[in-house]
Amino acid sequence: MLTARQGLRALPPLPALLTLPVLLALLTLCLALPAASPAQAFPAQASPAQASVARAASRNPVVLVHGYNADPGVWGALRADLRAAGYTDAELFSFGYDTHRSVNEVLAGRLGAYVDQVRRETGAAEVDVVSHSFGSLVSRWYVKFGGGAAAVDHWVSLAGPNRGTSTAWACALWDQACRDMTPGSYVVKNLNSGDETPGAVKYATFWSHCDEVVNPDDSVPLTGATNTPVGCLEHNDLLGDDGTSAGVRAFLGS
Repeated sequence: MLTARQGLRALPPLPALLTLPVLLALLTLCLALPAASPAQAFPAQASPAQASVARAASRNPVVLVHGYNADPGVWGALRADLRAAGYTDAELFSFGYDTHRSVNEVLAGRLGAYVDQVRRETGAAEVDVVSHSFGSLVSRWYVKFGGGAAAVDHWVSLAGPNRGTSTAWACALWDQACRDMTPGSYVVKNLNSGDETPGAVKYATFWSHCDEVVNPDDSVPLTGATNTPVGCLEHNDLLGDDGTSAGVRAFLGS
């Protein structure tokens, strides 16, 4: 029986073991083994900052269009909710305009120019539009007749007199915007002729059965839109209502 020392002496010298056939076999084995790549074996997860950037890249800038006798300040509550949902001020825009001008002759074109400016500033191909009351007619005309169908992804109307409202007769004698809001006006008839929700735009309306300004109440919903009743809210209350805000944010994310 060989001792450990004798066994070591019995082994042939190391170079004798590494014959050409043995070296070739070892080389073949090494080449056959897959090379381990840390990046492939353990893919890195996106950081919170990277995830936030990815979400921002997937959403559109939002253009807010106020209603009659109002100004961009009415959007304070919704802007705050959108910021809380992750939007930045650089993604939120408020279109301010003279609400006593003509929808089709003046205001829709000015909104279109404003949207083009937003798209240039942000580099976005499309925007989302959220409008209140009379602003719904302005933004609808832009989408349907002003080329906006190619630039607007989501369109939202809060308490918009989409089929006209009888209360507009009170000021129609001296105010063009009021005339545009009356039932059967040139603007209302043309907006509702043919397809009420044209193009690939996603449409949504939110309406109240207690609206004291838009009469009748069912003037707001549109064929082809997602029409959501919000309960018993007054006309301007839709601007600050939490449930309406949540519905708008969910729709913009759809």
